[in-house]
Amino acid sequence: MATGEHAAEPLPELGHYVIARPIYSAAAFQEENERRPPPPPPLRERAQAACRCSRKRAFQIAKTFLPILDWLPNYRVREWLISDIISGVSTGLVATLQGLAYALLVAVPVGYGLYSAFFPILTYFFLGTSKHISVGPFPVVSLMVGSVVLSMAPDDNFLIDGSNATGINGTETLIDTEARDAQRVLIASSLTFLVGILQVIFGVLQIGFIVRYLADPLVGGFTTAAAFQVFVSQLKIVLNVSTKNYNGVLSIIYTLIEIFERIGTTNIADLVAGLLTIFVCMVVKEINDRFKHKIPIPIPIEVIVTIVATGISYAVDLETKYNAGIVKSIPRGFLPPKPPDVSLFSQMIAASFSIAIVAYAIAVSVGKVYATKYDYAIDGNQEFIAFGISNIFSGAFSCFVATTALSRTAVQESTGGKTQVAGIISAGIVLIAIVALGKLLEPLQKSVLAAVVIANLKGMFMQVFDVPRLWRQNKVDAMIWVFTCVASIILGLDLGLLAGLLFGLLTVVLRIQFPSWGGLGNIPGTDIYKKVKDYKNVIEPEGVKILKFSSPIFYANIDGLKSSLKSTVGFDAVKVYNKRLKALRKIQKLIKKGKLKATKNGIISEPGISNEAFETDGEPEENDDIQVPTKEVEIQVDWNSELPVKVNIPKVPIHSLIFDFGAVTFLDIVAVRSIKTIIREFERIDVRVYFASYQDNLISQLERSAFFDDIARKDIFFLTVHDAVLYIKNQMAYSGNQDPILEKISLMQESKEPLEFTERSHPDDELDVQEEAMRRLAS
Repeated sequence: MATGEHAAEPLPELGHYVIARPIYSAAAFQEENERRPPPPPPLRERAQAACRCSRKRAFQIAKTFLPILDWLPNYRVREWLISDIISGVSTGLVATLQGLAYALLVAVPVGYGLYSAFFPILTYFFLGTSKHISVGPFPVVSLMVGSVVLSMAPDDNFLIDGSNATGINGTETLIDTEARDAQRVLIASSLTFLVGILQVIFGVLQIGFIVRYLADPLVGGFTTAAAFQVFVSQLKIVLNVSTKNYNGVLSIIYTLIEIFERIGTTNIADLVAGLLTIFVCMVVKEINDRFKHKIPIPIPIEVIVTIVATGISYAVDLETKYNAGIVKSIPRGFLPPKPPDVSLFSQMIAASFSIAIVAYAIAVSVGKVYATKYDYAIDGNQEFIAFGISNIFSGAFSCFVATTALSRTAVQESTGGKTQVAGIISAGIVLIAIVALGKLLEPLQKSVLAAVVIANLKGMFMQVFDVPRLWRQNKVDAMIWVFTCVASIILGLDLGLLAGLLFGLLTVVLRIQFPSWGGLGNIPGTDIYKKVKDYKNVIEPEGVKILKFSSPIFYANIDGLKSSLKSTVGFDAVKVYNKRLKALRKIQKLIKKGKLKATKNGIISEPGISNEAFETDGEPEENDDIQVPTKEVEIQVDWNSELPVKVNIPKVPIHSLIFDFGAVTFLDIVAVRSIKTIIREFERIDVRVYFASYQDNLISQLERSAFFDDIARKDIFFLTVHDAVLYIKNQMAYSGNQDPILEKISLMQESKEPLEFTERSHPDDELDVQEEAMRRLAS
């Protein structure tokens, strides 16, 4: 046999292991292995460490807030500069067209989309930690901003009467578009400013973890619904059909209804241009995707289509001849910065919160994909600060909220972009369009821009095919995806996101409230314990039940723990105890009447006595004084045998109960009290309770909750289930031949006073009363 084949065979001595160690309870283990938790440093030392400053630490703090100081000194000019220039030019051309197109989603003049594609890049270049994302508008976020803009500045607020128009009464209602657009730009920029403030606050407070609650299925369902919303909003532009601006619940349904009601007014020139643009863009994008390894630079189809469409529109004069909707005017140069309208903040604070979170989540999600691919880290809190300052800065220049776009980032990375130098070069391309090229794009049809937006939605629509895969892998995640998508379509993006988030948290709560549980058995010859219902060859230890509860235990699922306990052991400890009390009461009464005789060997009927002793449960009690011999007799009652009274007492076939707490990470005060009650309830019927595989923090938590006493001791806690089982076997071996189910009691036959018993479930503080009644009967 070859040497390599010999090496592949496992060594016999490594195929199994044998361990000899003591049986460890919590007390024994802590005594042998003393815990020494590190003491917290004194307040003075912590204050000194926080206030201590050195040149190295100061530079480290500066690099944290200005990541450019970390990567720019290490920039490889010869290796990276050419790639970044090519990438920047390609990304800049795409960003220019997408800026114009996404402005339609915000319901502001298209020229402001160019500002939104330029200004955010300037600040992110210095503050951002991602090397590859392209900062600027994104359709989902733009649509969320647009919904706020339309709700606060609808067309109805800017109606004027036109006396020169022809109408039913000689006048026609017109819209003051100049005043409307100015107000909408102010609302969008004020919203952007407020979003930036919130993002900076989140970053300073170090709560970047909040994005973790936006699970992938939730984000997938939300972005798919947003893509549908974007499609509907751009459909009316492709058709050049005028509709009302609906907002809120069912707004998308109302918009679709009105579009189809007015489908007869479709402008054919705009429809043809839009359909051709969608078809060409999607085909070329598919070619770029399939042959990306052979094509060094993706074909900038949006730029090509825009140039061709602009030339055709200018040459044919589509606006005059076919009444096509065109861009008309794009401002050249920059507008002076303006302060936000603070009085509007109260009306947009709720929407700004959701926009801030969604914009951040999209940017960080995309950034982490490329950070993992190129092996560097992204600081989530610094990203909050970077985007926050970018939005504050760009909000002053009449921009709308910036994040990152998947398609632009893919272009920047696939064309060789190495750092944010490519981003700053792409901003330069947008700058050229703002300063010099804006006039040339004025004949461009709006339907072409809308078609560019729709063509870029393909990736988000393709997420629908994730649902069958999610359903096979995890049905709960699939339900989160579908619920979030449907809620976002029906309720709107802001309320839909909130509903999806709450639904996702609800599924987590339900999974904790109704966790998996089961009785465990031993794999023979091992220390491995598995669920009895899942494996054929597991064996339950004789007289022992083992319950594994796979969840933290708190007020919401404590009833589930009790229910699973009853199912595992097969009886209710409280009912067993109450039935035993009732049987003892009847036995005492029958002994007083002389119908039963108590001996050391048990309870027997007197010779010649008829079967009257076997009373039914429902017979009324009698308090007649009966003369009986005054002698103390010690007897035994076998609770699992047939008793001389007709009381249905559940059988208790176990003497020990083990809780496997390996998956229990915390207990609240309700759980602590309930577990202590469970221990007492089972102790009263001679079933010992043990705990195994506990987390170390549970012992500390139980100590703080005053859990331990004479009944609940530390020696009932064991490191593993096997430790507990072996301990129980040793205890049973020491107990001799005495049956632990037999209960010795002493009956005073001279006692004629009836004892009071209770047959209801008692709270924890009344358990001692029941035990006292048993002791009185036994004495």
